[in-house]
Amino acid sequence: MELTGAQILIKVLEDLGVDTVFGYPGGAVLPIYDALYDSKITHYLTRHEQGAAHAADGYARASGRVGVCFATSGPGATNLVTGLATAYMDSVPVVAITGQVATFLLGRDSFQEADITGITMPITKHNYLVKDPGEIAQTVVEAFYIARTGRPGPVLIDIPKDVSAAKAHYKFLEKVELPGYKPVLTPREEEIKKAAALINDSERPVVFTGGGVINAGAEQLLLQLAEKINAPVVASLMGLGGFPGNHPLFLGMLGMHGTKPANYAVSECDLLLAVGVRFDDRVTGDVKSFAPKAKIIHLDIDPAEINKNVRVEVPLVGDVKNSLQLLLGMIEEKKPEKWLEFVDELKEKYPLTYNQECGLKPQKVIEILYQQTGGEAIIVTDVGQNQMWAAQYYKFNTPRSFISSGGLGTMGFGLPAGIGAQVARPDRQVVVVTGDGGIQMNSQELMTVAAYNIPIKVIILNNGYLGMVRQWQELFHQRRYSHTELVNPEFVKLAEAYGIFGVRIKKEDNLEEKLWEVLKHPGPVVADIWVDREENVFPMVPPGGAINKMLG
Repeated sequence: MELTGAQILIKVLEDLGVDTVFGYPGGAVLPIYDALYDSKITHYLTRHEQGAAHAADGYARASGRVGVCFATSGPGATNLVTGLATAYMDSVPVVAITGQVATFLLGRDSFQEADITGITMPITKHNYLVKDPGEIAQTVVEAFYIARTGRPGPVLIDIPKDVSAAKAHYKFLEKVELPGYKPVLTPREEEIKKAAALINDSERPVVFTGGGVINAGAEQLLLQLAEKINAPVVASLMGLGGFPGNHPLFLGMLGMHGTKPANYAVSECDLLLAVGVRFDDRVTGDVKSFAPKAKIIHLDIDPAEINKNVRVEVPLVGDVKNSLQLLLGMIEEKKPEKWLEFVDELKEKYPLTYNQECGLKPQKVIEILYQQTGGEAIIVTDVGQNQMWAAQYYKFNTPRSFISSGGLGTMGFGLPAGIGAQVARPDRQVVVVTGDGGIQMNSQELMTVAAYNIPIKVIILNNGYLGMVRQWQELFHQRRYSHTELVNPEFVKLAEAYGIFGVRIKKEDNLEEKLWEVLKHPGPVVADIWVDREENVFPMVPPGGAINKMLG
């Protein structure tokens, strides 16, 4: 069957089961959009290409499927960069397809030409420049395979306009053979035995769970392991939801804004089983003083992460699900009574607290959100204080229920990622928790929300500052608030201008009633909640400090 390159692209996407694309058309991608006109694939027109990339990212995180976005050449493609870097840092499977100037114009500084494969090389798992329409189908199949296998990540495919217009025969080959790409699925048996022996001999074990557990769909195996050895569990930001947040063994998030029980337990444990994590600096603090009494077992699909930031006793390179299954067969049931008593004392002595005596507290907003949603919403955050409060005060009991930009820390991520999450999971309530700074970085996507009547609830924790930056200025720069105070629009009127229901909440005495109204509204809502202006996120480990030496 002979088709244009653009038709081949759309056909192979359909054959791969793609039913949703986020994008923004333009000159170099016109043949692709023309072919899309006849497709059953649903296209969501975002109002900026960065929004399309984040929406594809949110779609992937919420569904576990590959997210897809389209953009034109030049500025359209470069507008994807922040979104691709966000997905790359957090190991999210996204395939970005960009138009490019015709092959005979490449390298001539042509109109809307940008070397997008060169630009994105450091922030994609792989990328392609396709110069033959006959190679499009196989390239797309390979891109999807690379994006979702091993350690997931974004892949970019750049297609010149004349290639998408030229004709070729379509052949769908789902099997992929890439000689240079062979993810290791099972650790070596001797390493599994070493790890099991360390676990069996430990008296103060802790399990540290990360995003790799969720990517592998290994949350049930992790739960079985933790319960079998009665080990307390801590999570990275990306690992929230990989272990039930309401489980008695769960101590909360680890690291800079982690809970005191989590940080203290890791500092006192004699064994740390780290599963699907990368030991980011926001987790470890001062590496030299991280888990100083522990032997560390590190299980991860990516060999590049082993011994990168933290030296480990036993490296386990392989698929998390396969590896945990093998480990479960070798470890013994145990109940370290003294250790569990110590950990229970930590939980009792150091609960998450905040001063409730004055002002409307953002922590209270999150607590009420948890109560009113029954812990069953998908929470999508922006970056900053709002992100940390959501991570601390909402209990995430299931995987893919917490979506946030962890590694890159991308302000403006929340709203478009929330769009993608809601499109992926129309059966779930999606709540975007953002700040008055982050919402304005991609507020144009409110038009996307309105245009498609996407029923997300946008909660703006409005403190009139770039809150996390101001907090650092308060704590480390003698309260010299240099350019962090915000002059904001009226967010309710902004929402109404887009045709979205808006509500302002300024008093705690009607907070529960108003939030219930927001959550029960059938369509999209923007809630502008005026919170205590100088409330800080605590606990906090000062940058470069030991995680057991916290402020607050």
